[in-house]
This record gives sequence, structure tokens and C-alpha cells, in this order.
Amino acid sequence: MIRITVSPDPIDVAAELARLETDGAGAVATFTGLVRGDDGVETLELEHYPGATERALEQLARSACARWPLAAATIVHRVGAMTPGERIVFVGTASAHRAAALEACAYLIDRLKTDAPFWKRETVGGAARWVEARAGDATAATRWES
Repeated sequence: MIRITVSPDPIDVAAELARLETDGAGAVATFTGLVRGDDGVETLELEHYPGATERALEQLARSACARWPLAAATIVHRVGAMTPGERIVFVGTASAHRAAALEACAYLIDRLKTDAPFWKRETVGGAARWVEARAGDATAATRWES
């Protein structure tokens, strides 16, 4: 089962976790990303390309399911304006064994950071600025190429 959601609504981690705890799953791995308030960030605004973003996330989840024996894969991503401490992304995988669940979860968050069409704008000191992609994200994504 693949579940993809892109929405301005807050992420309910408990509900998402419950959906992943399916029959046949002996392990569930999750990652929850929060809006950081470092560097004085007051707000973070995420924009996306509706339809294309969901398709890109779906393709990532399908790729993970083809690579590991997953019972379920979930990606929930917020868009719109958020403040530090709010949940911005939830990634979860379920498998019969922990290794597959953990590896697939790491794969999804690493690839999501580089492969999904999202644009970030931060407000610091009342001034908005677009956030450039981080070199570390590209490096992390390359470990899954083979």
C-alpha cells in the first residue's frame, strides 16, 4: 500500500503510524521532519507544483517498494506557511523485517529532498528569501544510485 499526501494540513503522526501497522508488517520505520528555527527563521513557506509533486512522490514510493519488500510506504508533505517546530514531512515504511523498513525509509527521505518539486521560502527578520538546495542533500541522495 502506497499513501501520498501533499497538503497544508498539520501532520497527524499517530494516525499515519497506525496506517502503517498493517498485517504482515513486523517493523515500521519513520522519519518526521520539523521546521527549524535556526538562523532566525520566523516562517517557512513551501510551494509545489500540484499533480507533478504527487507523481514524483508516488514514483519514489514505487521505487522503494520495488527495491525492498515493503508492506506499505507513506509520504506526507506539508505545503504553505509553517513556523518553527511544526511538522513539515512524515515518511514511513513497513516491512516484515527492520532492515528493509529502515533502509527504505532512509532512501525515501534522501531522495525526496532532491527529487520532489518543492520550493522553500524563509522569512528572517521580516524579509523573505528563497532557500537554495543544500549540497549535503545531493550527496545523501547519491548513495542510493546503483
